Amino acid sequence: MNKKMILSLVDRVIKVDRGGPESRVGMLLSAADDHFTLLTEDDGIVFYNTQHIKSLTYNTKNQVEFGIKIPERFEFIKADDFRGILEKLTLRWVKINRGGPETLEGVMDVVTDDFVTIVANEEIIRVSLFHIRNISYGVKLEKTKETENKKSDDKDNKEKENKK
Repeated sequence: MNKKMILSLVDRVIKVDRGGPESRVGMLLSAADDHFTLLTEDDGIVFYNTQHIKSLTYNTKNQVEFGIKIPERFEFIKADDFRGILEKLTLRWVKINRGGPETLEGVMDVVTDDFVTIVANEEIIRVSLFHIRNISYGVKLEKTKETENKKSDDKDNKEKENKK
């Protein structure tokens, strides 16, 4: 994925990848040469390493509902490259590779040219930079009441259908 194409989708709701454990829907906040920043309803801010992205989807007709209102002066971590993002996440609670069996949660300790060190429970884990597909940290925004009500209504309707 090239930066110019990704920049054309900034401030739009997109879907990253077509499916699978790493697929997410959210608002594209920024793009750089080797990564982009996505704000999702469930995971908060997720930084994606573009070399692992298979597809980005923007639906011009049927807009995906996005139930988060972004404050005017919303601040998030920015850097020129993915390694810079990782360095700024040092000593923060992070979640790496958000889906699937390679998910890892813990405190980012050290970032080198080849790997990052995560402290999780009583383990010190080193993860190759190349194998980090995405990373997020603790920032989450409040969902709008309208979206929360719609989701609970949808859940109630599904439960009623399942009882039939």
